[in-house]
Amino acid sequence: MPKIMVVDDAAFMRLRAVKLLTEAGHQVIEAENGRVAVEMYIRERPDAVLMDITMPEMDGLEALTEIRKADPAARVAMITAMGQQSIVMDAIKRGARDFVVKPFAPDRVLGAVDKLLG
Repeated sequence: MPKIMVVDDAAFMRLRAVKLLTEAGHQVIEAENGRVAVEMYIRERPDAVLMDITMPEMDGLEALTEIRKADPAARVAMITAMGQQSIVMDAIKRGARDFVVKPFAPDRVLGAVDKLLG
């Protein structure tokens, strides 16, 4: 059972993603900001990460950079609001493999996870 880490400062977004991924048969762990995500990634080594870009303490781009330093093979998809194309391009340059636009459609989230795990 693949382990997926969901990183978002909005509890309702994490809850929605966790429910969707759990129902699809994944083990899910959660982090509420980038700093916690980096610590948890190093400790838990999830198979894939879905991470919001805009968060307090450490944003998703910084966390992506730190996670990729710890594990260059990390599989990360960014979750972004509409209109953040330049940030998405930066995330891809930093090693993100996909991105999902909020509010996310369930099939798009599952497709991104399948792509990360494939």
